[in-house]
Amino acid sequence: MKKILAAIFIFLSAFFLFAETKFSHISLVTFRANLTYILGEDSQSFTVERTLTPFSINKYETSYGLWYQTRTAAEDTLDYYFEHPGQPGSHGKRAAIPTDEDIYQPVTMISWYDAIVWCNALSELKGRTPCYTYNGMVLRDSSDTASCDLCTCNWDANGFRLPSEAEWEYAARRQKSGFQKGNLISGQTDVQNEDGLLHAWTFENATESKVVGTAGLVFEESSITEPATGNPNGAGLFDMSGNILEFCWDWFGNYKEDEPFGPAVGFDRVCRGGSWSLYTMFNFVGDRYSFDPNEYYNYFGFRIACTANSK
Repeated sequence: MKKILAAIFIFLSAFFLFAETKFSHISLVTFRANLTYILGEDSQSFTVERTLTPFSINKYETSYGLWYQTRTAAEDTLDYYFEHPGQPGSHGKRAAIPTDEDIYQPVTMISWYDAIVWCNALSELKGRTPCYTYNGMVLRDSSDTASCDLCTCNWDANGFRLPSEAEWEYAARRQKSGFQKGNLISGQTDVQNEDGLLHAWTFENATESKVVGTAGLVFEESSITEPATGNPNGAGLFDMSGNILEFCWDWFGNYKEDEPFGPAVGFDRVCRGGSWSLYTMFNFVGDRYSFDPNEYYNYFGFRIACTANSK
């Protein structure tokens, strides 16, 4: 009985710390109506009309502080395991305790498997229903890659998850009125206008990852530690192009009308948005990448999404 009470105390302490700490940097933008647009139009992608149900997506790429606080709380109280503990930004230390200088760097050096398991952890710590399961069991171990590959996503659950590729592109291209073309950086107003780099950290203006939400700022390298002080895209989202490459849910394949969440099976998972690295130098909102879900680099990361009725 004492052990049970101690475990409950530890869990509640971790939960309330998580809820109150400055690490918990979640600000969702919601697209509420049923949404129809042309996925991949005017881009390197295949094109297909896609209808989306309402969804929410975070304004920011997942910060290392939020990642670290969630990971350690889930490992301590919920028996989670992460194959790769992550690092702050492109040049941080693996599994480092966050500091004031790097808590808002994007988490990197994680795989797609780590990202979906972490989404389940965040969901449980926030009292939501996890989205990712295999044979009815919640995924809590990112080293169990077979279960992760075969898992299903409950799109009706209120838990946090990766965006589908269609959700990601919708959010990247959305403007106050209409949509950007696919051959622009997210937030760029016109292909002839050179304002693209005002909205994205790319290989042209960065040699490493930056604090989330700071694209477009001119500052001394060591002077900025707060997010959301740069330029968002037309929907109010930051870093939808550049900074780090972002995981999506989908297996990579051609767009099809009857596959709103991508092919049922595949070899590589979709990543979108490009990054600061020359290895992912294509940063337009229509550019597509595919990587083995086992891969992890210092320019890989993600942002969270959920169904729009999740509060």
